[in-house]
Amino acid sequence: MAPAVALPVLLALVALVAPGLGAAPGCDHPAHRWCRSRDAAVACQVESSCPSLPRPAAAPVELSLYYESLCPACREFLVLKLFPTWLLLPEEMLNITLVPYGNAQERNVSGKLDFQCQHGPEECLGNMMEACLMHEAKNFSTYFPVIFCLESGSSVTKNLEACPLCPQCLQIYAPEVDSGRISACVQGDTGVALMHHNAQLTEALDPPHQYVPWITINGKHTDELQAQAEASLLALVCHLYQGEKPEACGGSKAPRIPPGCRR
Repeated sequence: MAPAVALPVLLALVALVAPGLGAAPGCDHPAHRWCRSRDAAVACQVESSCPSLPRPAAAPVELSLYYESLCPACREFLVLKLFPTWLLLPEEMLNITLVPYGNAQERNVSGKLDFQCQHGPEECLGNMMEACLMHEAKNFSTYFPVIFCLESGSSVTKNLEACPLCPQCLQIYAPEVDSGRISACVQGDTGVALMHHNAQLTEALDPPHQYVPWITINGKHTDELQAQAEASLLALVCHLYQGEKPEACGGSKAPRIPPGCRR
């Protein structure tokens, strides 16, 4: 019996003997490269015959957290559940969006936007500080550790002039971010615009949020998803992710988060 010939080798031989033979319309790759990449295999209609192709990357689990900077339950979820889960999982597995606004109220006072927050003016300041940090740092892996530091401390905010954005957190986790730009954002029109945007995102929730922290997974919120996220976020993300599971997905349990900050 003749020895078996690997498909890529066979395709290359076909191309050498009869160029163009077997090539699909629109395939401009030489036969010996048909199985080198998924794009080439798709274009040449041989994807099912290329077993060595890398599997397409799975979509990350999309988690959005709608929260308030001074809400105890929000801080506990972010510090004890969300941040550790983010640290344990590879970057491509979990995509997090933070929306600091929560149960705040937006008002138009004499043509200017004004915000009232559930835990008072300091919470409004904390929300805006974190929104401005995200705006200036841009990269999630840069600003999330700073927010974790702020939310895990005894006071999220301090006097803005004496200690813009609590410099200990910024210096430790993101020294490259200019605290002066964050202060200018908080004290200027940009901070107001960012809070207005967060207000719109929060008001657009369907179903409308009833408390914070309010968690959506892949754009959806249900009582079951909320409870699962609060009980064991790591296990939930591992269950929902369709790609190859990392070692961290071996199983986890965590204590239940206390009731959220209701309106």
